[in-house]
Amino acid sequence: MHGRSRHLEHDSDLGRAPSGWPVNADQLRNPLGLWWNTLGAMASLGHIAVGMAAARSLHTPTNPGKLFGWMVAWSLLSMLPDADVIGFRFGVAYGDPWGHRGATHSLAFAGAVGLGIGALARLGSLPALRMGLLATAVVASHGLLDTLTDGGLGCALFWPFDPTRHFAPFRPIPVAPIGRHFISREGMRVALTELVLFAPVFAFALWPRHQTSGRAS
Repeated sequence: MHGRSRHLEHDSDLGRAPSGWPVNADQLRNPLGLWWNTLGAMASLGHIAVGMAAARSLHTPTNPGKLFGWMVAWSLLSMLPDADVIGFRFGVAYGDPWGHRGATHSLAFAGAVGLGIGALARLGSLPALRMGLLATAVVASHGLLDTLTDGGLGCALFWPFDPTRHFAPFRPIPVAPIGRHFISREGMRVALTELVLFAPVFAFALWPRHQTSGRAS
């Protein structure tokens, strides 16, 4: 993907976790706080929209409860790359290869996850090739969408071959506050902006339609 890129050694925020991620022993012993900050960091309506659309494209909508479960599962998969924020609790710097928007936001990581999902699908008698390819696309979309945001560092799309962090030349998506800071006026502004930008994706996922054959149940 073409666009601006920058080498991390020139960024002044490389060694700091974003706001809301102080590292201390008491917080490391608080799994609820860790879970809350991690979930808040991963909260992005755009990534959720991608997961919902993926579920709708692959699974039949005849059972609303089951379809909802698949949408939750695919949305969590779409947000998986942001699990790297846990590293802040253990001293991993933002600009490290395994820091936020690093290795887990790469196309190689997306491919590895896709292979794993395909293998699990085969064990579950689900369409392994389709699920593996879709999982790869969903996870890869995370890093690509993050290059369209207006803050933070870029994404190491080509790790492990190139650690350079990349941004797209056009960045219309405001970066979301991390952790509990998402529940704020700025967080709500970001959420509303993402609702508008990703309205077509949500519409695809939620719009009623006739059942078609050839999808996973």
